[in-house]
Amino acid sequence: MHVFKLFYISIFFIIGCTMNSSTVNTVKAVDLDKFMGEWYVIAHIPTFIEKNAFNAIESYELNDDGTIATTFTFNEGSFDGNKKIYRPKGFVIKNKFNTEWGMQFIWPIKAQYKIAYLDKDYTNTIIARDALDYVWLMSRNKKIPISELTILIEKIKSMGYDINALRMVPQK
Repeated sequence: MHVFKLFYISIFFIIGCTMNSSTVNTVKAVDLDKFMGEWYVIAHIPTFIEKNAFNAIESYELNDDGTIATTFTFNEGSFDGNKKIYRPKGFVIKNKFNTEWGMQFIWPIKAQYKIAYLDKDYTNTIIARDALDYVWLMSRNKKIPISELTILIEKIKSMGYDINALRMVPQK
């Protein structure tokens, strides 16, 4: 069953990767060491596997070979729902100053992952895709002040995303 889920996730990402309708700009450069660690998913336009996610956390660890070990965890459907864990591998795209990655759930497919916004303190980030199909607003904190959240959502809108499709991820 797990293999089938990964297969469908990969097919879903392939279709999304071929539907490029724009080019999302990235930040100028990312210090990978500072970017590593836990990020709480605050809001997203979700993939089908995370559409009912609660307590979603994306965690990154830099491997010796330059790849990024990723662990994505969440509770399905409620704060006490079944815990889901996915472990895709990130690949930094060369000559992109660490701002664009390929995220691989199943070989050989790498989904686009662009760091479109990152504050100077590495506290909040927006991960986007040129297809404008998915987006993730993540923070080192479980909650973001409403004034800051409003600004970040406006950034997502300015990239061309339909913010009506944005889902706030409940964090306990």
